[in-house]
This record gives sequence, C-alpha cells and structure tokens, in this order.
Amino acid sequence: MKILLIGEYSNVHATLAEGLKHFGHEVTVMSNGDFWKNYPRDINLVRTYTKWGGIKYLAKLYRLLPRLRGFDIVQLINPMFLELKAERIFPIYHYLRRHNRKVILCGFGMDWYWVNTCCTEKPLRYSDFNIGNELRTDADALKERKDWLGTAKERLNKEIANECDGIVTGLYEYHVCYQPAFPEKTTYIPYPIKMENPHWKPTEKTDGKIKIFIGINKTRSAYKGTDIMLEAALELQRKYPEQMEVIKVESVPFETYQQLLNGSDAILDQLYSYTPSMNSLLAMSKGIVCIGGGEPENYELIGEKELRPIINVQPTRESVYHETEQLILHPERLAELKRQSVEYIRRHHDYIEVAKQYVNFYKKLLEK
Repeated sequence: MKILLIGEYSNVHATLAEGLKHFGHEVTVMSNGDFWKNYPRDINLVRTYTKWGGIKYLAKLYRLLPRLRGFDIVQLINPMFLELKAERIFPIYHYLRRHNRKVILCGFGMDWYWVNTCCTEKPLRYSDFNIGNELRTDADALKERKDWLGTAKERLNKEIANECDGIVTGLYEYHVCYQPAFPEKTTYIPYPIKMENPHWKPTEKTDGKIKIFIGINKTRSAYKGTDIMLEAALELQRKYPEQMEVIKVESVPFETYQQLLNGSDAILDQLYSYTPSMNSLLAMSKGIVCIGGGEPENYELIGEKELRPIINVQPTRESVYHETEQLILHPERLAELKRQSVEYIRRHHDYIEVAKQYVNFYKKLLEK
C-alpha cells in the first residue's frame, strides 16, 4: 500500500510509519514535527509565525499538492491537520478526497467531538473539560470551547468525520466520544511504541532515591494538570529529601526529552486522563512507572485482565500526593510495577503489532 500520514502528535505517526514500513508498505509522513518536539518526518511542513509566514506556508503547501495524490490511504492526525485556519483547510481536504482512495480521521486529541461530548453528555467522570457534572473553567478549557463550539473548526470536524472512510481512536476517552456517533466506521487501535530494549529486565536500585520525572508544557500546564502534579511532587520532595528526587523538564525537543527521562523510576503525567498518553507509554517501555491515568475502563477496552502497572490517581492534588507518597514509603513495589509496565507495552503497544492492526484496518476499507 501507498500511505500518507499527515500531521503529528507525540510521535504517533513517525512510529507508526516505521511499523508500516516493516511490512513493506510505502509510507510518507508530512508534518511540522509537532512543533518544538521535532519528531522525524519525510516532508517538513513547519510554519514560521512572522509577517509573511502564513503566505509562505500556504505557497509551500500548494506546491506540494501534486505529491499528495495517488495514495491508497491518507490519514489525518486531526481535523486541524495543517497550521491554517479551518476555512483554508476545507479545499485542501477536498483535494485529498478527490485524488486518493481512502481518507482516515484520527481521534487522538483536541477536536469538536472531544470538546462537545465532554461538555454536554459527559460520559467520563472527569476529563479536560469536566469534573463530574461541573465544567472546568481554567483558561485553556474555556479557550478550547470557544475555538471548537459553533465555529468553522466544528464544521470542518463534522464534515471530515461524516465523509471520511474510517475513524481510528487511540485512547479510551477519545473512543467514547467517536464510537457512539460513528459505530460502523470507528476502530480503536492503541498508540505505537518502539521499545529501545525489548529484553529489558528490572535492576535493583542502588542509590536509594526514587527519581520522579515530570514533563511540563509551559503553555498547557494547568489544562493537563501538571501544575497540580508538580506542586504535590515538590511538597513530597521537601518532606522526603533523602528518599526522592523530582526531575522537571520544560518544553524540550524529543531527543533531549528521552535523554532526561532515562534513569527515572516514575513519571507524573496526564492528571485528567483515564489512560496513559504517548509520553507515559514511552516511559513505561523503559521500565518507568506511570503515576496518572489507569482507570478500569482502560484495561477493559484492551482486554487486560492481569497487569495493573499504572498507579491510578484521581484529578486532585491530594490523590497525587497520597499515591506518590505510598510509592516513596514502599519502594519494594517498584521492581514489580516496572516489570509490569514493560510487559504492558509489549502486549498492547509494540509498534509492529500496532502497525499490523492498522494494516488490517486499511485493507478492510480498501476492499469496500
């Protein structure tokens, strides 16, 4: 198959491309590298935000259009798959529809179905937009509601979702927003992770300190809950200076992020999530314990009945503090949690196995 993956979220498309190439498929990734994270891509589509940046970006995009035809599969990371206003994306989406066989939309993050479902139907006990029946009112949540509800972004998302040939979701929370609306064409496929060391085994700690990693996106700290997680971690570090160390990293490229992550024992990530994200999954593949989203619904969706590697927290500072403190007070738990973390990735997120699920999904669409 000839496959075009457009856009990037946390290395999903770049990793998937590697898996698809393993099966002999011709794969092109076109993206901006997910901004400062700078993930690999074949066609570099970075926009500079200067006086003429938008015009240059659009000109480059239109020059590229002839190369974006004749694919069996075109997969869009999000309805806003380009750094353009929604109004300008419509004609490019129509072009891709006309000149390629099948178009797939990913439910991987911020879009109208996610925002609207969490704000109205509220199928999740907590999310980026609600805590129980109460809507969140932090600046980012309000901004995203304003951006997506009753706007051109909403119209674009609805048009693509209704017209595309298939929808693939990557986390439990996104699946419950898309699957009820499009039961016939929505498929859940886990995120792909390429393990650095497939034969990893836990080693005994020698320095005594538990190293807890937290990655901060400066622009979305409150929205993702990392501000609350960091506050709890720093308070614990003051209480247990000889037993734990907080490693804080802010908005760095992926290669740097990986280097700083290595050697950690646990990662604090995604306070409002039911499931581990790409950053957490990458950490788990290295034998790093995730303190974050590990709700029962996640395990049920993937059919996991044995492993419970994630230290699940509720979206409060008290819950983060308590669960992290229990790990500090009982470091003997670490080896087993680390072992389960790596096995969890092997079972559910290995990039070759995930790519195989995508290949089967693509083939079914092409046979229709």
